[in-house]
Amino acid sequence: MTFAVMTNLVTILFCAAVLVQSMRMMRSLKVVRREGLAEVAAVVDRVTGEARMVLQELKGALADCEASVRQMADGKAMVDELTVMIGIANASADHMTDAANAARRARMEDIR
Repeated sequence: MTFAVMTNLVTILFCAAVLVQSMRMMRSLKVVRREGLAEVAAVVDRVTGEARMVLQELKGALADCEASVRQMADGKAMVDELTVMIGIANASADHMTDAANAARRARMEDIR
């Protein structure tokens, strides 16, 4: 068998498959036509409306989440600032404690 004959056979098989598929599709279209195309269109419209409502609700939820994320970011920034302030206050308290202890020791030496 030559290459040309082989490709012709493959093409025949593909054409046969297309014919079978088109017959199946025609049967399906006849069923849809019997059930009423208007009914199918009404169902599609109803489902589309429901999908739009769900999409609007999701957009609202996303907006709420976005606000929460902003608040969390602001809270994180405040936590970082407060951590720095607490560190500074602790260092100042340590210095004041050291100074008070040194003054106490000096006073005790003066009393002796």
